[in-house]
Amino acid sequence: MSFSHKPVFPIARKVFSVFLEREVTLSVIQPINFDPACAYPLVLFNDGQDFEGLGMSQIISQLQSDGEIDPVLVVGIHANYDRIYEYGVAAEADYAGRGNRAGATSDFVTKELLPFINDEYHVARDHIVYAGFSLGGLMALDIVWNNPGIFSKTGVFSGALWWRKRALHDGYDDSDRIMHTQLRHGEVKQNLKFWFQCGSLDEYDDRDGDGVIDSIQDTLECIAILEKKGYAWNREVFYKEIALGEHNLDTWSEALPDFFKWAFSEK
Repeated sequence: MSFSHKPVFPIARKVFSVFLEREVTLSVIQPINFDPACAYPLVLFNDGQDFEGLGMSQIISQLQSDGEIDPVLVVGIHANYDRIYEYGVAAEADYAGRGNRAGATSDFVTKELLPFINDEYHVARDHIVYAGFSLGGLMALDIVWNNPGIFSKTGVFSGALWWRKRALHDGYDDSDRIMHTQLRHGEVKQNLKFWFQCGSLDEYDDRDGDGVIDSIQDTLECIAILEKKGYAWNREVFYKEIALGEHNLDTWSEALPDFFKWAFSEK
């Protein structure tokens, strides 16, 4: 998209997390014409350190300026060198022990970060969205799925939905995918909506040789589980596939306007 409006650039904030045992940097993008007395919808993003590369400020400012979405507060949570351990599925690390601190991340977001944001800004608590990219997308989906009383929607860009309890060379089958198993056996969470994105060139791996790359297969099979639980395609579950899209910031940036319009053009 072309940009004609001067963007609202992020404000750097820091909050100490007892659960993560470290200071967490935040990138906060306030709504255009921010009014501290107003309550705004909130979207959290994992990997907030990538906001500049995504063009996040320009995209969100232009959408609000053009009236395509309502004013919204955007908060990016920066990852650090422990990202591979702090992101994942809270209930279970993967076969290599990665994601073993995802539970601490979940506690940080729900018990420390959200109270901090609400103290600093007025948040419309009935409209909190959480999104992420790659492994950050898996983490966002896991936190939203397990906290339906807090979040209303989630966005998963090229999600690491392959996350598994057994390596491919160690007798793996698709029942080893951790997120799929959690969704399959979990209770239906009312009033949740899900948005997934993949690129046709997200990767080249095709573990079962069916001609569909793993990232698309894992995503579509995750969606199929949600559909079986009663979440309807294009009503509660949405999917965007980008032709020639890759596993990178440029592709995710291309997808962001559609995500924001889905999440914030209507409640």
